Amino acid sequence: MTRSGTALLLLACALSARAAPVKTGVLRWGGDSAGGAPFVFQDPKDLAKTVGFEVDLAEALAAELGLKALFVQNQWDSLVPGLKRGDYDVVLNGLEITEDRKAEVEFSEPYYLTYEALTVRKNSDDIAALADLKGRRAGTLKGALAERLLARIAGVAVVGYDTQTMLYDDLALGRIDAVLLDHPAAVYYAIDPRLKNLPGRFGRMAYGAAIRKGDAQLLARVNAALARLMKSGRLREIYERWGIWNPVMAAAFVDDHPERRAEASAYAGYLAARGVRLGWRAKLAKYAGYVPLLAKGAVTTVELSLLAMGIAVVLGLALALMKLYGPMPVSALATVYVEVIRGSPLLIQLFLIFYGLPTLGIKLQPFTAAVLGLALNYGAYEAEVYRAGIQSIPHAQMEAAFALGMTRWQALRHIIIPQALRVVLPPTTNDFIALLKDSSLVSVITMVELTRVYGQLAGSTYDYMGIGILTALMYVLIGLPFVRLSRWAEARLAVERRPRIS
Repeated sequence: MTRSGTALLLLACALSARAAPVKTGVLRWGGDSAGGAPFVFQDPKDLAKTVGFEVDLAEALAAELGLKALFVQNQWDSLVPGLKRGDYDVVLNGLEITEDRKAEVEFSEPYYLTYEALTVRKNSDDIAALADLKGRRAGTLKGALAERLLARIAGVAVVGYDTQTMLYDDLALGRIDAVLLDHPAAVYYAIDPRLKNLPGRFGRMAYGAAIRKGDAQLLARVNAALARLMKSGRLREIYERWGIWNPVMAAAFVDDHPERRAEASAYAGYLAARGVRLGWRAKLAKYAGYVPLLAKGAVTTVELSLLAMGIAVVLGLALALMKLYGPMPVSALATVYVEVIRGSPLLIQLFLIFYGLPTLGIKLQPFTAAVLGLALNYGAYEAEVYRAGIQSIPHAQMEAAFALGMTRWQALRHIIIPQALRVVLPPTTNDFIALLKDSSLVSVITMVELTRVYGQLAGSTYDYMGIGILTALMYVLIGLPFVRLSRWAEARLAVERRPRIS
């Protein structure tokens, strides 16, 4: 086996090891912990722990099924595609039951009923209903039912957000005029003294557990388990603990045990955690506690970046040689590849690899798909860098090599490519730093890397500034050794530093 073949085999083994399948005996459920309270979020008192009423629901549901709950992180608007891919068995994350979603997945019986709440700033006395939003900017979550309700109102500029935290923060800062979102979110985020929830219920919605089409057995088991949890009063207890029991639920849960009441202990704990004001010493100690969590995401970022860049370098060099020295069909094919990949967004390419390929029978694990997507994208950019580097070497050197009896491959290997390496080293280093930062995009395919960890921590602590600076410093520290290594290599390869032949 050749060296390149051995390297590819080792790479395949490494990717397979990272993509080990989930063990049986568990209920894998998908959610987005960056979405915010009270659904699924990082515990402000222990950020290594995921909490929320749907976390409690998933554990209760799994116990009823005789399984162990296993949380799988994914971006909220990618939860349904991830379910269809088979990354988890069920979605529990405030997913509203709608007709268009029912065409894609099966829904359980509703486990929670609620309505939309309209939140405005404290001094906004001229907004009392949805009709008053005409000519104003209203925010909500992307893909939520509230987004559709707002879109039906003429003259409203609808602003979509990825997380609830940023949504209510922007309202408080005056960047938008109102927020329309599910009542549970308003209960937790409109406690800001600058905001107020308006009276009234807008619309009605039901959350359901989403299950893959055709999985009738799991659907029946989940429905039966939910019925038992409702009848036993366990569901009501969960909702009361989190402070989200509402009149709509009271009217629907006629068979539970109304004499049993649970204290809103989880909600009180959340309010207490938000109300804590720390001194600078306590803040520094808290930031030190964030470092292990960020470091774990940083390890994933480095692994992704190194593997992807290694493949991109080999692919880029191959494409450059194909364009410069290949026969016409091969050269044209390489050119088309480079232009198509450079001309389309990396995010779209990741979606196509992770969610599109399974429709063709090719299902890649998240880590493998992330490495492949980054490598294929940056391979196109590296191809142009290496092409320019090779062409910067005077053509006379190739002719001299031919005159000495060398083949084209020998001339490239021993004369042209070594010299081109010195030329392309700085831009290749820049590309690696860019890839390091672009690795944050792989969070859309269930990967939890450094930027995703930052989103989870900031969404739970509301400290975007301090944790953001800490995360940025971590990116700098990751990239610095590679920059130093590149400069050392440049100095070693510099023509001026080489001994002259007298």
